[in-house]
Amino acid sequence: RGKEEKGKAWMPKLRMVKEYKDKRKSTDDVERNIFKFKKSSEEKKMDEEEKFFRETFMFQQEIRVLSRARAQRSVPSRRHADLPLTAGEHLDVIAAPHGHAVICRNAQGRYGYVLVEHLSFR
Repeated sequence: RGKEEKGKAWMPKLRMVKEYKDKRKSTDDVERNIFKFKKSSEEKKMDEEEKFFRETFMFQQEIRVLSRARAQRSVPSRRHADLPLTAGEHLDVIAAPHGHAVICRNAQGRYGYVLVEHLSFR
């Protein structure tokens, strides 16, 4: 016998009734599922858009809405960083880094630059 085997004490193995074991598993699963929330596809898409926005615009601050604006006319996007507009669409203004363009978010959660001349503020 080695030194390790000498120090170990023999303990009887406790056996559980199979019914109790199955019952315990099912209640544990139910309790764990209470705290898990699955994100809907819309929330996942919003998170992806926000991640893309932060990488593209190098935006490190907290995203706060400075004001709300309405698009006066429909404007297609010229660049990848521009936000396409439809007339009458409501937008959240996130930041105003340049004098002639602001960063906005539309109802679908997309971010992009919009020229101030295409917006009407209330």
